[in-house]
Amino acid sequence: MFRSIRWRIAVPYIVLTLAVLLGLTLLVTNRARAEHLADLKITLLSEARLIGDTATPLLAQSDGQVDELSLDALARGWADLIDGRVTIIAADGVVIGESNRDSDTMENHLNRPEVRDALAGGSGSATRFSATLGQEMMYGAVPIYADNEVVGFARVALPLDQIERSVARLRQPLIVIAIAAAIAVLLVALFIAGRIARPVEQLTVVADRMASGDFSMRGSPTTRDEVGRLTIAFNRMAEELEDKVTRLTRERSRLEAILENLADGIIIADPKGDVRLINPAASELLKTTQATARGSSFANVVRHHQIIDLWQKCRSSGQIQAGAVEIDRQGIFWQVIVTTFQEAYAQGYLVIIQDLSRIRRLETVRRDFVSNISHELRTPLASLRALTETLRDGALDDPPAAERFLDRMETEIDSLTQMVEELLELSRIESGQVALRLKPSDVADIILPPVERLSTQAERYGVLLNVDIAPDLPLVLADTERLRQVVSNLVHNAIKFTPTGGSVTVRAYSGRENQLPRGARPPGASITGPWPLVIVEVSDTGYGISDRDLPRIFERFYKADRSRGRTGGTGLGLSIARHLVESHKGVIWAESVEGRGSTFRFTVPVA
Repeated sequence: MFRSIRWRIAVPYIVLTLAVLLGLTLLVTNRARAEHLADLKITLLSEARLIGDTATPLLAQSDGQVDELSLDALARGWADLIDGRVTIIAADGVVIGESNRDSDTMENHLNRPEVRDALAGGSGSATRFSATLGQEMMYGAVPIYADNEVVGFARVALPLDQIERSVARLRQPLIVIAIAAAIAVLLVALFIAGRIARPVEQLTVVADRMASGDFSMRGSPTTRDEVGRLTIAFNRMAEELEDKVTRLTRERSRLEAILENLADGIIIADPKGDVRLINPAASELLKTTQATARGSSFANVVRHHQIIDLWQKCRSSGQIQAGAVEIDRQGIFWQVIVTTFQEAYAQGYLVIIQDLSRIRRLETVRRDFVSNISHELRTPLASLRALTETLRDGALDDPPAAERFLDRMETEIDSLTQMVEELLELSRIESGQVALRLKPSDVADIILPPVERLSTQAERYGVLLNVDIAPDLPLVLADTERLRQVVSNLVHNAIKFTPTGGSVTVRAYSGRENQLPRGARPPGASITGPWPLVIVEVSDTGYGISDRDLPRIFERFYKADRSRGRTGGTGLGLSIARHLVESHKGVIWAESVEGRGSTFRFTVPVA
């Protein structure tokens, strides 16, 4: 109850009112009791004087004898008259007249307070409990004089219960009035407290709604006092807060959108080294999740000592740190930048991880391309140079030898011409300058012609060539001549790298895009959905391809093993095949186990 401002305002008013009214009641009743006691004292002393005057003749007899029976009768008579207790005491304190007890059995009363006061000052009074009557009594005593000598005392006593009843009758209406006044004060205090608390409660509701994210709520100022001004100020603060939160939310959304779509990994760590923010790119690079990384230590998240060393150097020096991180045997190459920034009066850390693995691979491909094309050109050029020098040195004078050298020169020139033509063909395919003549085609018309043309080569090398085309295959949307070139390249390579006694099998069967293995999808290929397609497979029982060479066999001039092929080649066939398949919206991939043969597959969409 006391947590409510309404009661915290009302209760003090009620308690104060009750305290004042109760104090006033006690003051009035005590004052009334004191007045009653003063009046009773005066009455008692007046009655005692009358009784003393009446008893004086009996106490001042000439023979000095006191008639106690007469005094007892006198005491009882006056007691009945005043409805009280009357006692006649001799000058020596002996009770000689008593209205309520036998005077002979009573003790000496000379030491009673009222008697001593009367002897000393002419009158005395006292209030005490009477053991004789068993109740609270007020006593009044006066001396009895005879010839200016004290011959005795007249004492009158009245019970105080009448005064208490009179005071109680006075106290009862005062208490009722106090209770009624307290109830009235309670109602008024609650009304006033409600008027004061209502705007505060309204502001509390508005503040709670704002805390839950609803900044449209506003308070309604109902008064012009401090609470009304507080409501106006609160509304103004709410408007400014809503504007700032809107701006911050918009900026946060932009920042989150940037971080979500940023290709570089971003990590923000607090001064203690705990990760506070990590974007999806960093999560993917570090093989973790955003939920797991947040709140974890920086070292547990990155798990690479090179990055941790850069962060520790930045932490100790306060300077930006940058370095390259290369993961051995994984082909992963990162550029890492660690810098500091100010965050809530403390120094935070921003870590940027740039994945340069693809650029590194492209650099490697470029270097290998230059190396490979130099190697491929150097052999025929060196041969041509040697043949030319031989002819100049006198071979021209030997017609048979000259004829033989010219034939070899023609062979080398044909090799160079083929290499240039394939390079030009590959360049046109990559640049999209080759227009495909797509039409519904039978899969057998794509596979059988190149297989029949290469069957003679297979027989010459002692390799068994098999064809297995599934029945009822749907027509495919393809440029027949281009896909025949793909099949020819794959079958030619299979024959070339299969030893005598081995076999090469060409298959064609139906499949669906969502059934293809993810690892078989080259960069840029989008294989999603259940759409039907035809898969062409060329498998052999040859030498196979090592795990190190398998990811690069579709690169230009890349040759997995130069020593095992029966005939030379330019190293461009598989690269051309990949680009032709991808231009048909298909994918091509290879699977191989070294020493146990290889399998090449590519897809063609159904017409």
